[in-house]
Amino acid sequence: MLILLNIADGIAACFLLLLLGDFISTFLYHVPEHVFGKFHCLVHHSKNRSFLHYAVLTRNPLVLLDGFLGALPYFIFIPWLWQLSPVGTIVGMILGECHVVWRHTTALDRVTPQWLQTVFDACQLTTPERHWLHHQNGNVAFGDIFNFYDAPARQWLHILRRVKRRYRKMNQQNLEA
Repeated sequence: MLILLNIADGIAACFLLLLLGDFISTFLYHVPEHVFGKFHCLVHHSKNRSFLHYAVLTRNPLVLLDGFLGALPYFIFIPWLWQLSPVGTIVGMILGECHVVWRHTTALDRVTPQWLQTVFDACQLTTPERHWLHHQNGNVAFGDIFNFYDAPARQWLHILRRVKRRYRKMNQQNLEA
């Protein structure tokens, strides 16, 4: 019985790490960076970047910094989830990193097998093909791991853009006064 509880705790820690990390990364870093920042978009969505080089092979410090900032939300949950299950927490971090590399393999001309695509779609998990949609259009396909973050992330994107426009308008009026 204790072994089953340990396994359940491990699965819970792994799932929570991926779910919460993706949520915080999407809504507190990724979407706001699309609106208020330039750094992520220059590194991740620039027309001048080599996607294969950027995502999989580069050692460019700016790319590493962008990756770290996107991963930081996962790290902040480690102390709490470690108490639930150290093994589940480690497995969650490994799965998260493997998913980062895998979802950037479209540049290698690899295609997700249809049966796996169907499984991932049913589980609302991001495939390389779906992630590539985000690289082609920074307004869609949010959620690095989970697809169900896309719709609320798009709404958050529109809200933040409205805030930015209002702030610019207020700033312009203050300059004119």
